[in-house]
Amino acid sequence: MRRKLLGATGVEVSALCLGTMSFGGDADEAEAARIYAAARDAGVDFIDCANVYNGGEAERILGRLMAHERDSLVVTTKCHMVGGSSRRAIRAQVEASLRRLGTDRVDVLFLHHDADPARLEDRLRALEDIQRSGQAIYLGLSNYPAWRVATALGVQALRGWGRIDVLQPMYSLVKRQAEVELLPLAQAEGLGVIPYSPLGGGLLTGKYLRGETGRLAVNPAYRARYGEDWMHETARAFVALAGELGVHPATLAVAWAGAHPAVTAPIIGARSLEQLRPSLAAAEFDMTDELRARISALSRTPPPATDRLEEV
Repeated sequence: MRRKLLGATGVEVSALCLGTMSFGGDADEAEAARIYAAARDAGVDFIDCANVYNGGEAERILGRLMAHERDSLVVTTKCHMVGGSSRRAIRAQVEASLRRLGTDRVDVLFLHHDADPARLEDRLRALEDIQRSGQAIYLGLSNYPAWRVATALGVQALRGWGRIDVLQPMYSLVKRQAEVELLPLAQAEGLGVIPYSPLGGGLLTGKYLRGETGRLAVNPAYRARYGEDWMHETARAFVALAGELGVHPATLAVAWAGAHPAVTAPIIGARSLEQLRPSLAAAEFDMTDELRARISALSRTPPPATDRLEEV
């Protein structure tokens, strides 16, 4: 599998990152083991997790799966969506994650979302303490808008603290807001980017067009996230193009996301090994500039941050 540098860290990672949100939920431990083994066989050594995934069970399962090869992997987890946002609470969450993962450190620790905006500096101080202790090697932000990332980088530079090195935004053909400011910021500041949901909650696989079930059908949050008519029209055109090209839509969607120059590794996840295979195949797909532009034209391109459309 192709390998890429994770921002300015100097660390090389696989061009795909395995997401573990299904571990201990939609995928029981046996199925999670099959998913993990297939990803490792394909050359994936970058694994993403979070303390909220299935009440911590995803971290426990991942810890057991990776125990024999921990030093061969780049492992992430996240904190701050449970247990509060004080320095004390974040420290406690990280220590609990490390126990579940059976490791003494994570390679990247993310703040999971930008709740409690008034306490950003306190949260960054907590990250500084954790990084200095060796419990996290690199730091990241997930679901943060660009202006908050820039604020965080400024605070860290002012205080002389370790900086944010990795971002984890939502990004897919039907969710392109990251292109406006987050991805340019990442390129300018040398940040790694590992976007989640490159399949648009499964919308871009075409399964909902076929009447199949999934999160979009049963989860109100996903219905709200992907409920606009144009998104479904884009998915229909995208699936038709994938058929014309003779490529699985999931392969094409992941390859499209991964081909953005700011992106290090899209996060791929699945509830079964069968579901994972076409996403894994994206690592070997040749996404040309011409094809990416053709695919991009199927969806709405977000306006530039200044709204000066005449200059685009």
